[in-house]
Amino acid sequence: MKFAFKSLVVASSLIAAGLSSAGAVTISTSGSVTSGDWSLSGLTGTGTLSFSTTLIGALNAGGVQVSQVDPAVVTSTKRTNGKYSAISAAAPISSLTGTQTGSVFAANSVSTLGGALQTAEADDFTTTGGSLAITNLRVDLDAKKVYATLVGANGVGTVNNLYLWDIATVTGATSGTLLEGVNTYTNELTGLKINANAFSLFSQALGLTQAGNDALATVTDFGKISSTLSFNATKVATPAVPEPSTYALMGVGLLGIAAAARRRAK
Repeated sequence: MKFAFKSLVVASSLIAAGLSSAGAVTISTSGSVTSGDWSLSGLTGTGTLSFSTTLIGALNAGGVQVSQVDPAVVTSTKRTNGKYSAISAAAPISSLTGTQTGSVFAANSVSTLGGALQTAEADDFTTTGGSLAITNLRVDLDAKKVYATLVGANGVGTVNNLYLWDIATVTGATSGTLLEGVNTYTNELTGLKINANAFSLFSQALGLTQAGNDALATVTDFGKISSTLSFNATKVATPAVPEPSTYALMGVGLLGIAAAARRRAK
C-alpha cells in the first residue's frame, strides 16, 4: 500500500502541473486547432526570399536563369544586357508550429510551399549544364536554420528536408500574448550562409566547373527572408480550475486512505 499511496500522490501532482504546462501546436491554412483555452485557425501569409547581390552576380556569371515553382511567385529585374539586377521568390506560408503556455504563443518553425528553379546552359567555362529547384522552405527559428526540398539534375534527384542555410540574424517578434481576433507576426531573417553539403549538391545539380564553384564560393550571404503571417485566435470555454484548497483536501483524503490501509494491514 505504501507504493500505491505514493503513486496516488504523484498522479495528483501531475494533474496540478498539467494545468499550466506548455504544449506544441501546429496551425495550418485550413481547419482549426484547439490549444488550452484558445482556438487557432485561418493561417495566411507569405515568405519572400530576396537574393543577395553576390548570389545574383554568381548566377549571372554562369548564365543561370531563374523561374518560379508554383505556388511561389518569382519576380526579377534585368539590365539591358540581359543580366539580373534583382530576384525574389514569394512563397505562401503553409504551416506554423509553436509552443503555447497559457495565453503566450512562441513561434518555433514556419513552412512555405513552392520556390524557385535555376537552370544553367552549358557554356564550356562555368557549367556543363544542369538545373536545381529549391522548394518548400522550412525555417527553424529556434535553431536558426533553413531546410528545403531540393530537386536537382546530374544524378542529384530529390532531397527532402535538406539542411540548406544557417541564419545569422532574426529580427521581429517571434512570440507574444494571444489576442482575440487576428494575430500578426512580421520577421526578417538575414545572413543566409549555405551548408557545406548543400553547396556540394548545388554544384553537382548545376554542373559547375571549377570556375563555377569558385564563383559560388564567393557567395557568403545568399540573401534574406522576409515574412508576414497572421492567424485567428478565439477564446474557448475550459473546465474550471480547482482552487489551491482543493489540492489540499485531496492530500488530506490520500492521507486518510493510507491510514485506513495501515489499520487493515494490522
